[in-house]
Amino acid sequence: MKEIVFKPIGVIHSGYTEKKDVPIQGMYAGGSHGSVEVFAEYEEALKDVGGFSHLILLYHFHRADGPRLLLKPFLDKEVRGMFSIRHFNRPNPIGISIVKLNALKGRFLDVTDVDILDGTPLLDIKPYVPDFDIRSGVSSGWYSTASEKETFSGKPGNEV
Repeated sequence: MKEIVFKPIGVIHSGYTEKKDVPIQGMYAGGSHGSVEVFAEYEEALKDVGGFSHLILLYHFHRADGPRLLLKPFLDKEVRGMFSIRHFNRPNPIGISIVKLNALKGRFLDVTDVDILDGTPLLDIKPYVPDFDIRSGVSSGWYSTASEKETFSGKPGNEV
C-alpha cells in the first residue's frame, strides 16, 4: 500500500506543556482556553467557519511514545485493546477533539474546552454539525461500566 503523508495546516496553542496536565477529553477541560493558528496559505479556507459554535480538530499527537496494543484507560482499572480507547499511543497518533469556537480573528481561532498540548500540529478542521455528529441508540462498550468514571479528576496518570 502507498505511504500516506500528512502536512500540518496549522498549530494548536494551549496552556498545557506537559502530557500529565492535559485533560483526557474536552469535557474535563473546564473551559480551558487555547488558540488555533492556521497557516497563512490556508486562511481563505476559514471562510464561513465563524458561523459554527463548535469545531472538530484533527491533529498529530507529536509527543506520543509509540504504539501499544494494550493499555489501561484513564477511566478504568482493566487493560483494554488500544482501538477501544482514545489514548495517544497509537500506530497512527491522530487525535480528535471538539472545541467551542469563541471568535475567528483572521487566521486565528479563539477556542475553549481545549484538551491538547501546546504546539500540537493541526491536520484538519471540520465543523461540528449535530445533525451529522449525534447518534441515537449508541453503545459505549467498556466505558458504560468504567470503574473510575464517577471519581475521575480529568487528568491522565493511571495508564499501563
